[in-house]
Amino acid sequence: MKAAGDGNISRYITYGYIRLYLPTKYKVKSVEGTKMKKLNVAKKDACMACKECVIACSEAFYKEFSEDYSCIQIGVKKDGVTPKPVVCVQCGKCAEACPEGAITQNAKGVYMINKKKCVGCGKCVDACPFGVIVKAEGKEYASKCIACGICAKACPMEVLEIKEA
Repeated sequence: MKAAGDGNISRYITYGYIRLYLPTKYKVKSVEGTKMKKLNVAKKDACMACKECVIACSEAFYKEFSEDYSCIQIGVKKDGVTPKPVVCVQCGKCAEACPEGAITQNAKGVYMINKKKCVGCGKCVDACPFGVIVKAEGKEYASKCIACGICAKACPMEVLEIKEA
């Protein structure tokens, strides 16, 4: 993946236990003159699908474990077997889709959701090409990766890292 500009990345559709990957284009925008902070999959083949990262993210945002509440997901590669962490690349499609302007990019290039402005419509969830924005039942607002690094710290295989590029 590229930290900025155009690149190819996989978009997936889930059918039961199977995820199908489709090519899609995305643009990663960065704030001029700053380094962009984002979660990066550093060791693509080392993931064991232990889901420690998923647990850590879910518990950090919602104080309980639910895979549906995590802003990082473990999918499978095209071979249908090998685990693949699916992370937010800070592409900004969520911000473009938000009718309330509740999602903005901070100085480090991370898209953040303003909980006071979010009306919980779910348009950001639908717009996310990676399926990693969460709108939990009973919650008034959505949540997304803020590149905090909790998942990276929880990963026993050091698959994930917070990167500034």
